[in-house]
Amino acid sequence: MRYLVIFLIGVLPAQSGYEIAKMVDERLAPRDLTNKTNMVLTNSRGKTRTHTMISKSMDGNKKQIIWFLEPKDDKGVAFLKIEHDDKDDEMRMWLPAFKKVRRISSKKKGDAFMGSDLSYEDLSSRELNENEYTRMEDNPVNGIDCYVLETIPKKEAKSSYTKHVSWIAKSTLTALKEHSFGKRGTLQKEKEFRYGQVGEYQVINRVFVKDKQNQHSTEVLFSDIKVDTGMDENLFHEKNLKRLPRE
Repeated sequence: MRYLVIFLIGVLPAQSGYEIAKMVDERLAPRDLTNKTNMVLTNSRGKTRTHTMISKSMDGNKKQIIWFLEPKDDKGVAFLKIEHDDKDDEMRMWLPAFKKVRRISSKKKGDAFMGSDLSYEDLSSRELNENEYTRMEDNPVNGIDCYVLETIPKKEAKSSYTKHVSWIAKSTLTALKEHSFGKRGTLQKEKEFRYGQVGEYQVINRVFVKDKQNQHSTEVLFSDIKVDTGMDENLFHEKNLKRLPRE
């Protein structure tokens, strides 16, 4: 019987690219999440600028609100994102210096978020059925066995990228690194991701993005992470952009 089991395992078909993407999409995630965020921007000359924020999200990050605390000239700036399955996502920025809320259209998804190497699109989830997936040859990252997945956005995704290549840890189904390619097919961004265990979840605690075109980089570090606090979905409303939370 033992040999039969080994034989059957040997002939089982490998997961397709779509099946891997679906497993990642269905990975266990917190119902809601709160964290403090430090985002460090480094230009080609090595000069840095640091933003400190508070972020709250729920529904797998489909709803998110971010308030900027530092530096002083950005204090009070806030960002709201609500993703929809049947229409364009809502994205808005509260700019207290101008006393106005700026709506970010789908045409602006490729724009930089607060001068960083993360675009508004990078902050959004990828809809499973708005992309095509190809499983490439498995390849480890830092000794961790990984699936390698090529993702090509369909027209309806309205993406600013032509494709992504992601290294996904087989044991946790978390992306460890990713290469994203621009409209001309050239490598635009290299991304690295790190996670920590919070309760029963693998939660991201570091993102590093290198823009290969302008040699600019962004490091995002998450701390004071809290999950499943019973967050009220009414928090994700434009009026709350102007209400800076207590630290």
